[in-house]
Amino acid sequence: MLAVKTVRQKHQVSPELLRLLDDFRRMVNVCIAVGIEENVSSLKALSLRSYHRLSRNMLGYYRLGAISTATGILRNHRKANKKNPRTKLPYARKLMLTTCYGFKIKDGFLRFPVKPRQYVYVKLNGHTLKVISRFEVRSITLTPASLSMNYSKETTEIEPEGYVGIDRNLDNVTVASTDGTVKTFDLSKATGIKSTYRFVKSRFRRNDSRTRARVFSKYGEKQRNRVQPILHNVSKRIVEVAKTGRYGIVMERLTGMRRLYQKGNGQSRDYRARLNSWSYGELQRQIEYKAKWEGVRIVYVSARNTSKRCSICGYKTLESTHRRLWCPHCGAILDRDENAARNLAAGGLRFSPNGPPGEAMVEEREPKKATLILKVDGGKLSR
Repeated sequence: MLAVKTVRQKHQVSPELLRLLDDFRRMVNVCIAVGIEENVSSLKALSLRSYHRLSRNMLGYYRLGAISTATGILRNHRKANKKNPRTKLPYARKLMLTTCYGFKIKDGFLRFPVKPRQYVYVKLNGHTLKVISRFEVRSITLTPASLSMNYSKETTEIEPEGYVGIDRNLDNVTVASTDGTVKTFDLSKATGIKSTYRFVKSRFRRNDSRTRARVFSKYGEKQRNRVQPILHNVSKRIVEVAKTGRYGIVMERLTGMRRLYQKGNGQSRDYRARLNSWSYGELQRQIEYKAKWEGVRIVYVSARNTSKRCSICGYKTLESTHRRLWCPHCGAILDRDENAARNLAAGGLRFSPNGPPGEAMVEEREPKKATLILKVDGGKLSR
């Protein structure tokens, strides 16, 4: 099984590099225009139709990288267009460059060509050099402010001896294993940080869209820089629990969550804002790649009735008070989050060779010999 991680650092951009990033962005937009005009979004079809239209002054692997980047953008647009036909046409605005070829790491520098036998160098910091020294670098993504390097390793999936169910909530994550152990990880600090920045942005009164966008972008970056370490800490501890106990990880397949908290649904503005700031997707992404890196199996089950079904007898429970449930069949009083996590863990047993039969579930696996390019194969990483 192929596992991929990314290391990111800041760098000083040079005029030559800025020109290269701008040329790459232009090629991406040409490919996007061709894809929309020809109604194609596959890598092969877009390559055949757009490669000859790209600048011959650019190196061949940069043209291939631009086509690959445009393919990811077009696929995301096609998916969004199915949900909302009035989705705006995609356009790459930010300067960037993504490539799997042509770069070389030597003497603490990343070297990649601008033109034949003309190179640009980016100094790598100590942390980046330490991380990539043990692994193969698969691709790089450059922006004017940062350098991201994808590196990979082959891992052997651990055959799970049990499963842990992960119930994601706004203020906490509850983890329950098939041996009965339950742990709760607090996320209320992350929720509070988002609430604070939401209030700060709501006080902005200048009627200037460009200034508003710049200010909101600044506060958005500050918010992410404070929330991300909290999510990384929780996801790391969850994967450690699974690896130590030789457990597989079971999560709900949460889809269409944002549609539940839209204007007109009879919910207050603050309530919608709090629920729409919920980082369930980002936490899932972090758990996924960390679990794959450690060889921990991940499976997904339907979210239907995971909270309402009694984890002891399987009967439908009734709401009690303070997020507690009462089962009229066996009389158990259950914590709502713990009950959901236990039901998820029990659902994972269906993947065991001798597990009980049940509803069809989906196991996520990395395709063999897959080449992951940051922000191309996966689109936007978080919401």
